Amino acid sequence: MITAERILFLLKTCGPQTAGQLADRLQLTSMGTRRQLETWRKLGLVGCEDRSEKVGRPSRYWRLTEAGHARFPDRHSELTVQMIADIRKLFGQSGLDKLIQAREAQSEAHYLSTIGSAQALIDRIEKLADARDVEGYMTSVTTQDDGSYLLIEDHCPICAAATECQGFCRSELALFQTTLGSDCIVSRVEHLLSGARRCVYQIKKI
Repeated sequence: MITAERILFLLKTCGPQTAGQLADRLQLTSMGTRRQLETWRKLGLVGCEDRSEKVGRPSRYWRLTEAGHARFPDRHSELTVQMIADIRKLFGQSGLDKLIQAREAQSEAHYLSTIGSAQALIDRIEKLADARDVEGYMTSVTTQDDGSYLLIEDHCPICAAATECQGFCRSELALFQTTLGSDCIVSRVEHLLSGARRCVYQIKKI
């Protein structure tokens, strides 16, 4: 991945950062990183905001714009939105609900097959994360100080469909709970469609 693209990737996966933070991650000079950021800003892919964090000059944080997020693929978004509208028109909301249920059943079977005989909760979560990552969700797992886990999805390849029909999001939350089992509780703590930059699910062992 070339340096300029890596900057967009880091802003996508790590959120807003200063040029200095990006330079450290990329092992570049701050000046070289700022030059790349300015190029992306002229193309409309990044923007910035100044934050007063301590005494002295504010820190400038760079973030992806809507066009920058769109640089990461949303699977056939226009076609998907049109199909959802057509299904609603032809078969009503109940027809669309059946479609979501069928997708959930198919995904559940796939994830359960991927998890296989894994017993430990963290092993199940990591296998689920691997499956989601392959599907384009840029998924990772972190462990919290309280022993819970965060399943983090920095990208949503079905964002257009989820925006048009939020049943897809409700379906995924239920799907994760069913897939990971009854010995844990899954809750969504960050939601892309609620204004967050990503979706994050907290998983607590019961």
